[in-house]
Amino acid sequence: QVQLGESGGGLVQAGGSLRLSCAASGRTFSSYDMGWFRQAPGKEREFVARISWSGTITYYADSVKGRFTISRYGARNTVYLQMNSLKPEDTAVYYCAADHPGGTTWPYWGQGTQVTVSS
Repeated sequence: QVQLGESGGGLVQAGGSLRLSCAASGRTFSSYDMGWFRQAPGKEREFVARISWSGTITYYADSVKGRFTISRYGARNTVYLQMNSLKPEDTAVYYCAADHPGGTTWPYWGQGTQVTVSS
């Protein structure tokens, strides 16, 4: 199993940047694909980005492509989400998740961190 904890959320003006971090416990961090999801008030949770266990393959939602970057640092068991050119519609609770390579069930989740973008 892996336990996840997000940090780095906050309040930022439109056009600004934030970097979210997700720290993972356990020695098997490097064997999981990692992802970021978000949930805005009154909306369903949606996929934001994914990075493969090797760090060589990334995927992004169209809404964040070119603005957000997912990365991972194995030595620190941490995955990051660099968010640039933030928009008010990016306001949401952001969640980190882990899945087996190529999986789609995302069995492990963090508690979430709030990101608020003011206009």
